[in-house]
Amino acid sequence: MRAMSTTGYAYAFLSTLTIGFLSSALVLPAIAQVTSDGTTNTIVNQSGNNFNILNGIDKGNNLFHSFSNFSVPTGAWARFDLINTPNITTIFSRVTGGNVSNIDGLIQTLNTNNPVSLFLMNPAGIIFGKNAQLNIGGSFISTTANSIKFADGIEFSAINSQATPLLSINIPLGLQMGSNPASITVQGTGHSLSNPSGLPLVTQNPSPTELRVQPGKTLALVGGNLDLNGATLTAKQGQVELGSVSGTGLVSLIPTAQGYALGYENGQKFGDIQLAERSLLDISGVNAGSVQIRGRHIQFTDGSLVVARNFGNLPGGDIRLQATEAIDLIGTTADTTIRSGVRTEAVGVGASGNISVITPRLILNQGAGLNSITFGAAPSGNIDIEATAIELSGFSPINPINVTNLSTYNFGSGNAGDISVNANSLLVSNGVTLASATFGSGSSGKVTIRTNHTTVMGESPSGLYSNISSLTFATGNAKTLTLDTAKLQILDGGAVAATTFFTGNGGDLSINATESIEISGRSQSNNSSINSSSVRLTPQFRQFFSLPDILTANAGNVSIITPNLTLTDGGTVSVTSQGSGNGGSIKITANTIRLDRIGSIQAQTESGNGGNINLQVGKLLVLRDNSAIAATAGGNGNGGNININAPIIAGLENSDIIANAVQGKGGNINITTQGIIGLKFRSQLTPENDITASSQFGVNGTVDINNIGIDPNSGLVELPANVTDPSQQIATGCAGSEGSSFVATGRGGIPQNPTQQIGSERTWSDIRDISAYRKTGGVTAQIPESPEVLVEATSWHRNELGKIELVADKSPPGVQQPLTCAAVTKIK
Repeated sequence: MRAMSTTGYAYAFLSTLTIGFLSSALVLPAIAQVTSDGTTNTIVNQSGNNFNILNGIDKGNNLFHSFSNFSVPTGAWARFDLINTPNITTIFSRVTGGNVSNIDGLIQTLNTNNPVSLFLMNPAGIIFGKNAQLNIGGSFISTTANSIKFADGIEFSAINSQATPLLSINIPLGLQMGSNPASITVQGTGHSLSNPSGLPLVTQNPSPTELRVQPGKTLALVGGNLDLNGATLTAKQGQVELGSVSGTGLVSLIPTAQGYALGYENGQKFGDIQLAERSLLDISGVNAGSVQIRGRHIQFTDGSLVVARNFGNLPGGDIRLQATEAIDLIGTTADTTIRSGVRTEAVGVGASGNISVITPRLILNQGAGLNSITFGAAPSGNIDIEATAIELSGFSPINPINVTNLSTYNFGSGNAGDISVNANSLLVSNGVTLASATFGSGSSGKVTIRTNHTTVMGESPSGLYSNISSLTFATGNAKTLTLDTAKLQILDGGAVAATTFFTGNGGDLSINATESIEISGRSQSNNSSINSSSVRLTPQFRQFFSLPDILTANAGNVSIITPNLTLTDGGTVSVTSQGSGNGGSIKITANTIRLDRIGSIQAQTESGNGGNINLQVGKLLVLRDNSAIAATAGGNGNGGNININAPIIAGLENSDIIANAVQGKGGNINITTQGIIGLKFRSQLTPENDITASSQFGVNGTVDINNIGIDPNSGLVELPANVTDPSQQIATGCAGSEGSSFVATGRGGIPQNPTQQIGSERTWSDIRDISAYRKTGGVTAQIPESPEVLVEATSWHRNELGKIELVADKSPPGVQQPLTCAAVTKIK
């Protein structure tokens, strides 16, 4: 359980203090009244604590009311009586006196020909008590904005209200917020959702206190900080809008079939939204509605949640949570049966709604959840998350078996929705599940994770290990799980998995890590792993999931691309079939693969055919300390095949490469390498480093090792058969009797270039004494030294240091250069 920060404690303390003060304020008689400010012909008839509101100023279909105070005591009512204005469709009411509106009774419209929507605007703040109720025909928008703007430029202001206002017949354009909007608080006794049997479908009991609009309409709260404490906001088939802003800006009012959607300006500053004490936003119904929540810091605690159950033929509306700072979903109800968070359900033929979360930081903790579920032919909705940092951790401290959960589920023939996560960092820890699963004939959804850093680690006290998964518990197939990241860590029993537990086939895993993958350690119940498997559950779990003792599914395939893959302390990459189905295949492309301390790459089956393993290694494959690469089969199954391509392969400390079977054929092992260190082929396993492809009762497999080092024969050159006569390579010297001479006449009268004038008629003459060179005598040829000749290598050997050296036969004699007269010197 994560400790609350000092700021969190201060926030909680101030919230409690504020709630206590506001609760006391509800009983102050000075505020518990409705009075007109005289600017809009509004008439208020009071009867005890009840108020009947008439007239106002009508403009087309719009009716305007202005109050100096607007509060409704506990058990009382304020009625907007439209007997004199029956054709209006929208009431715009403002509160100008500077007092907070305390609503702890009923707000009602009557005597109208149309479903009437109501705007209640009070810049000083609005509080809805536990007994507050709505009985209006249209939408309800409660806001602490300063004014309402219309398309023709007219502004209905609660701040500048001295003069009689100019009013509009147009539709509202937006809510003009002030520099520091006041807060809106909604109090209640909390929802009554329950799930005592742990069934997929929760029981929706009516809430004893709620703010409700008619089906298909909008319920919106727009102000500063929004505090919902035990509140229930109900807009069946409609729309709930929660918007918290902390600075000046225009919140747009966008007309929709349900009423209004809210839009926000770029650069808008936001405030905080808190849903606590089992608060509920319910937009369930025939063709379920939608929810939008926009704020700076959004927090759900104590089993507070959004519920969207779709009974209709059309897809449910979307649930959108967007924060500029953080979204925290924390904890469960006191009985741990209801998670804080968001839950969409499809129980008809229309899909459940999609869930969208956009935030810099997303935290799910202590059993909270984001869940989309289908129970029939319709698909469940998708879950899309965009965040900088995501932390999914923890379990309910009251009941540790309830772990935090982000999932899409199918319990019928429809497919489970897809999950898409885009983040800088993702942490899944303490037994958390991030998964798409099917419990019916439909398939699971695709799971796609794109991050820079992903960590999956640990387990809960109840033995549930952290996992990112695509699962099937029934006849439906598990779909592909794709993980694109820079760095992936799977630690202390965590898993990335595509698993089947019955007859539906396991899904494929595709993992691309541009920096590294580290799989290390184990928990009490699980080895850290990447796996695609067909697994037989324990009898207790088979009974819990109503599964027979049948397991015929095939395991899926695993594909991994990364520069560096490290498996240590029991870390595993595997495809497994514990039933009669076949094991899948493993393909790994990496520069370096290191297996240490019982690290393993495995393809195993109980009775089907073993899966295949294909390793493409750019630099080095190392197995140490009882590590293994194994493709094995039990029963009548054949051992899988292993194909390894690596420049250097080292096996040390009883590490093995195995393709064994029991009654079937042993698998085939094909290794292409420049060198193997430590590993040797043996017919059966020994305490040494073995390469085996045996069958205990069947036919052994084959082992083929291809060394692709330098072939000594490839560099040999056949010598010529005819020997050269060296005497024919000697040049004849210059004869002294032939009167050899050299004459240099100079340039004479020729200019240096055609454009130059002749500077002198004097010819060049050589005045050096060359008489010594004219003497006769013996001469000899001077043979220059031959330059060094590079000779091609013709063989190789390994020196005492184990390094390969290239060598050549004795160099052939140097070829003498031809002699010229320039090489003749006089013998003195």
